[in-house]
Amino acid sequence: MTNRKRLRYVGVSAALALSVVAAAGCGSASSGESDNTNGGTSSGSASEKTKITLWDIQTGDLQTVIKDMVNGFNEKHPKIDAQVQFFENDPYKQKLQVAMGAHNAPDIFFGWGGGILKSYIDAGDVYDLTSEYDKDPSWKNKFLPSVMKPVTFGGKIYGVPNNYVQPVFMFYNKSLFKQYNLTPPKTWDDLMRDVSVFKQHGIIPIALGGKDKWPDLMWEEYLVDRIGGPQVFNDIAAGKANAWSNPAVLKANKMIQQLVDAGAFEPGFSSVGQNDGSATALLYTGKAAMYLMGSWEFSTMQTNNKAFTQSDLGWMPFPAVTGGKGDPNDIAGNPSNYYSIATDSKHKAAAVTFLKDAVLDDQTVKNFIKQGQVPPVAGIETELKNADNGNYMSFVYDLVKKAPNFQMSWDQALSPTEAQQLLTDLDKLFLKQMTPQQFSDDMNKYLHK
Repeated sequence: MTNRKRLRYVGVSAALALSVVAAAGCGSASSGESDNTNGGTSSGSASEKTKITLWDIQTGDLQTVIKDMVNGFNEKHPKIDAQVQFFENDPYKQKLQVAMGAHNAPDIFFGWGGGILKSYIDAGDVYDLTSEYDKDPSWKNKFLPSVMKPVTFGGKIYGVPNNYVQPVFMFYNKSLFKQYNLTPPKTWDDLMRDVSVFKQHGIIPIALGGKDKWPDLMWEEYLVDRIGGPQVFNDIAAGKANAWSNPAVLKANKMIQQLVDAGAFEPGFSSVGQNDGSATALLYTGKAAMYLMGSWEFSTMQTNNKAFTQSDLGWMPFPAVTGGKGDPNDIAGNPSNYYSIATDSKHKAAAVTFLKDAVLDDQTVKNFIKQGQVPPVAGIETELKNADNGNYMSFVYDLVKKAPNFQMSWDQALSPTEAQQLLTDLDKLFLKQMTPQQFSDDMNKYLHK
């Protein structure tokens, strides 16, 4: 199994370390490795080539996809020499922070969008792609619109998707639903009904890896959106005064505690891990009926219990909330990862050419699909349908395609300090150590403007 879920969720603790690294100065190994990143030409017979450097963090087979993409680009563009360097997730974040501070960044860098990218944009370190993007309709129309929000600030574009989507939705055990004559819940009332029935029959209604805290956040993200729509979180992200006191936040947190009171989660859920696979195992071993999690967990279940994924595993959108302002087609999760160009790049034209011609080109899209991933590219419905696990991959793609809003996970969209406090307070909320009002009052203290 690759570190797909790590591509985002380990971000908070790592991001907290960035300010420490920056404060310590720029004496990093990155400066030595990046001396030629923006240099004029390469040596030897390729003396006229423009060299551009790309930093990425993919591993395993997915790293091979990126290598093949770069090699294919170089073959088609003899005057450009693109070179990729790979790093581990957490060290990469620190390395990029130091390189940005030293004005020694690669031409093209891998990122998550959201709050960390915005900090680089505010510092003037990220190249504005808007004019290039707008004047090339084929490029602009290439990506599913819902994945562009994390790299769009003030109406300007600062990056493009570079891999695959990871929406969050409900997995469920089809056999258990059939056994108790239940149908997958379409509304919150349906969900509470199903919780009650499963609880009565000694089945864990919903698996939750509360030990690692970030799975709690998925419930918050979806309920706030279903109740109040995207603007509620937009105000929070913008640092609007008392934004955490929005009635939609208060109502969402009351509903979360109603779930807890109803016994929706396994006993001792705050001690059950997500990162170690314990919560996922509750679903594929038949102990739990439902599970709110990201699309990446499908591969985990397939690895550990393939028979279950082939016969008993079902999937569905997060339920609608009757009377809510949010569109029931809105989704949350990881819209994608992204490539951006550093402002200090001396070869921006070549870097733009790489983003246009190499990133998620036809062959790379095919290669990602072969790896079981769903790229956020328009017009690939037939390829997905004909792929292994085509029904599942088509479901994931349709969620993203139909979504009016694809909310980036809040712990990436917010500042690191606010994100860490959010996970701490959500843990207390789920454990009923904090009331919804106390949650809002405390989180208002951490609004980042």
